This record gives sequence, structure tokens and C-alpha cells, in this order.
Amino acid sequence: MVCREFQAREFHSRSSHWFHFGLFLDLSKPIKNNNNNTTPKKKANLLLGKQQRLVSTNTDEELKMVLVVRQDLKMGAGKIASQCAHAATGMYSELMQSQRSLLRQWELCGQPKIVVTCKNQQEMNKLKEAAENIGLPTFVVADAGRTQVSAGSKTVLAIGPGSKASVDSITRKLRLH
Repeated sequence: MVCREFQAREFHSRSSHWFHFGLFLDLSKPIKNNNNNTTPKKKANLLLGKQQRLVSTNTDEELKMVLVVRQDLKMGAGKIASQCAHAATGMYSELMQSQRSLLRQWELCGQPKIVVTCKNQQEMNKLKEAAENIGLPTFVVADAGRTQVSAGSKTVLAIGPGSKASVDSITRKLRLH
């Protein structure tokens, strides 16, 4: 199975009731469905409908997001982690407004994210344009300039979530970070 349904709630320090509730649940076991023929992947594809052309109704299809980090900025590991978090959450926030069904399917797949590198701003711009040309969502992080890089520097490009094949068609030649 490529995707699995994930039911755990986010833990918030202000609201420990989810933690206490979780003590009574065994989240390691799959949730039983009333309809045994409907897998989480099939549910996700039904939710998606025909809204997103890059996500087919193939129940074996994986979705992923790729985070492209600029090498020329020479950011430290912590800075890269922070900028990647900004890219992922920024994309998520934008898609909450426009493509919730895509987000739901990605959530059912475990929200996979891959971090790769590109050489510079010019290469990042080309990747962004290529992704948008085939209908993939993109999000670029512009740094505030408080620490390691100049204000306004474009640090990370998020591509997707989208079908693994579509995202890979843009990013397959990039090196893993």
C-alpha cells in the first residue's frame, strides 16, 4: 500500500486533551472501515474527483513535495531546516484556500517531502516556471534577512504536492541535500 490513513492529532502544548485521549487509543492498528472494499487511497482519490489534473484516479499513485534549496547562499543546516519548514507550511497554507482535496490526498500518503539542491536563483526560477507550466503548485520563500542571508533572498522553492511522476519530471536531475 502506497498511502495509509493517518488519524493522530497534532499535539499542542496548550491543549493536552488530545494526549490524554490518545492514551485510550491504539493508533498502531488500522482503523476498521464499514466498507471493506474502500482503501484509504481509494477514499483519497474519490475525494479528489476531477479537480486536479496532475493527480490521477490511479490508486497506486504517490504524491510528494520537493523542496529545492539554493546552494549559492551557503546556509547552515539549521537555516536550511527553517527555510524548508517555511516552504512546506507556506505551500500548505496556500493550498488550504484553493485545493483542499489535493492536501487531503497528500495527507493520506504521509505528506512525503524530499529536499534537493539547485545552484542559484536562475536555476530556481527555471524550475519554478517548468513546474507551473505543467500545473504543479509552487511556493518560494523570501528570507526576512535577520540572520545568514540578505533580506528578500529567495532561499527555498517548494514544488508540489503532485504526482510523483509529475514532480520527478521537473526535479529528477537535482541532487539530494
